[in-house]
Amino acid sequence: MTDARTESAVVVAVAWDDADAVALRAEMAAEVGPRYAALLRSLPENPNAVAAEAVAGTFVGYAPDAAGHVAIRWNRGDIEVKRMFVRPRHRGTGMADLLLAAAETAARDLSAPRVVLQTGHLQPEAVRFYERSGYHRIPLFPPYEHLPLSNCFAKHLI
Repeated sequence: MTDARTESAVVVAVAWDDADAVALRAEMAAEVGPRYAALLRSLPENPNAVAAEAVAGTFVGYAPDAAGHVAIRWNRGDIEVKRMFVRPRHRGTGMADLLLAAAETAARDLSAPRVVLQTGHLQPEAVRFYERSGYHRIPLFPPYEHLPLSNCFAKHLI
């Protein structure tokens, strides 16, 4: 999606440890983490942990400052969208659409048959966004089977 607000926006592939990517993930953790802190403490390990070596792509959106982040990783033959985040002042500008499109393009370039993702039950705005973006609900998939309130989605690319 491109509109007057995203006309000058750009999404750039970066390394997982890129300073802007790290800062955006930290902001996401600070915003979303408290919503799920009690739930995550009850689990033996954090299913949302992302090992840098498992990442297949990391992207930062600029408009003109660092506005958002998304990463992708392989998960059992699918590409999984991880760490999708847009800074509050850039929400509603189309930045999330640009980031998700970059993730989907990268997944196609990797010949992935579909893209999957998980979002928490305390993020209804994310659920609406993914449904609006053509994603459909699927059963919980590993490693999220221990989070029964999770929302899992997929979008076929072929």
